[in-house]
Amino acid sequence: MRQYIYKILIACIAFVIVFEFTIGKKINDLNEKTKIFFTKEGRKKIIISIKDEMKKTIDKENYLDNEERILINKFINKIKKELNEVN
Repeated sequence: MRQYIYKILIACIAFVIVFEFTIGKKINDLNEKTKIFFTKEGRKKIIISIKDEMKKTIDKENYLDNEERILINKFINKIKKELNEVN
């Protein structure tokens, strides 16, 4: 009976250790990433990083390549055409 209890204890400890190093670590990482959105300081950091990225793109001479420009232009023209059909 004693050996059975030792085996159960060892199996439980092994299970907890494996869980912590695999699934538990991923859950902790996910919790840390979601905390950013729920704290005031985290949201401020996100806003600051978005502003920095916007400033970088403003400094670039050409943000879009030629293919993207053509695609967006066609899309906008299609929307304009559909809106004009309403009148």
